[in-house]
Amino acid sequence: MQVYLDNNATTMVDPQVVEAMLPYFSEQYGNPNSLHKFGTSTHPALAKAMDQVYTALNASDNDDIVFTSCATESNNWVLQSVFIDLVLNGDKNHMVTTEVEHPSILATCRFLEEQGVKVTYLPVNDQGVVEAHTVRSFITDKTALVSVMWASNETGMIFPIKEIGEICKEKGVLFHSDGVQAIGKIPVDLQSLHIDFVSMSAHKFHGPKGVGALYIRDSQKLTPLLHGGEHMGGRRSGTLNVPYIVGMGKAIELATTNIEETAAKIRKKRDRLEDAIMQISDTMIVGDRENRTPNTILVSVKGVEGESMLWDLNKGDIGASTGSACASEELEANTVMLAIGADNELAHTGIRLSLSRFTTDAEIDYAISHFQNAVKRLRSISSSYAVQQPTKGGEAKDCELHHP
Repeated sequence: MQVYLDNNATTMVDPQVVEAMLPYFSEQYGNPNSLHKFGTSTHPALAKAMDQVYTALNASDNDDIVFTSCATESNNWVLQSVFIDLVLNGDKNHMVTTEVEHPSILATCRFLEEQGVKVTYLPVNDQGVVEAHTVRSFITDKTALVSVMWASNETGMIFPIKEIGEICKEKGVLFHSDGVQAIGKIPVDLQSLHIDFVSMSAHKFHGPKGVGALYIRDSQKLTPLLHGGEHMGGRRSGTLNVPYIVGMGKAIELATTNIEETAAKIRKKRDRLEDAIMQISDTMIVGDRENRTPNTILVSVKGVEGESMLWDLNKGDIGASTGSACASEELEANTVMLAIGADNELAHTGIRLSLSRFTTDAEIDYAISHFQNAVKRLRSISSSYAVQQPTKGGEAKDCELHHP
């Protein structure tokens, strides 16, 4: 059996999405900007995809949604544009983010620091979440932007986006959220929140890779990242990727229809897997499961290095990760676990397991059995793990292993 438990890195494309995309590869393949019927015949499909995204997010008619290549592009666009608009051409020189953002945010912030921007990287609590009052305390009259992820790609923990948005509105500061790990997993209603920009990627909710979008509240000004033609109303140049945009529209519609019912089914499978893992002695799950996206587990197993566990799981045809796929080649300590206070040894033991709506009960059974056997085998050959009287795994929950 093959079991894919790395859905926070990417998801399989839903067969219904593939079916929706196929006609736009070799049947209706015209350039949407062409005036002949080969181009204009794609317009209804593009309009439908745009409507599907608006509806899924409950965006208003006054808002803009611009299709991009991915959330990394969207994140770069927001941060670099705010730098141009409010730092270079204004009197602001400060941005606020967190220590645990996706690499596309952190790397862009480091680039902007080289350009003279002051960036504050906020600490997180022992659940791996930044608290709203912490954000408030670091906003100054020079702050141009606050960028805080909606949900963690590594832990699944959901951040207090509503409260942070209200603080930013009160302070007159722009607010951006990387919504990649939230959209399609938990209900998102942008009319009920104050967020100026939200980034998203289709491949995180069973759409194709290579297409994403940026939500822009009230169609406000944002200097383009790409210059050239007048595509997307002049906001993003480049010929529209019609089949992938169609795929994104269909994927977000499928992901958000009956989302609470779907989430409950995924959560039930996740909790069963998590409960079984927590029966293993000296294990720790990062974060309260009630405030996590319904599909995600970040587990630390004392005495078992994350890379060794990945190798063992991979031999059993189970796909998992040690954290963000965008940083996985570095094989460094898990940054989130370091941020919440884990020592370096423990931070190297983190394994992320992430489910999808396609994960089956039989796959969970197989994963439980293989995970338990892998821990026994790896601990038996570990020089850093001394065999002791077993302790209940659940006692390690909520990061108690981190703090004496």
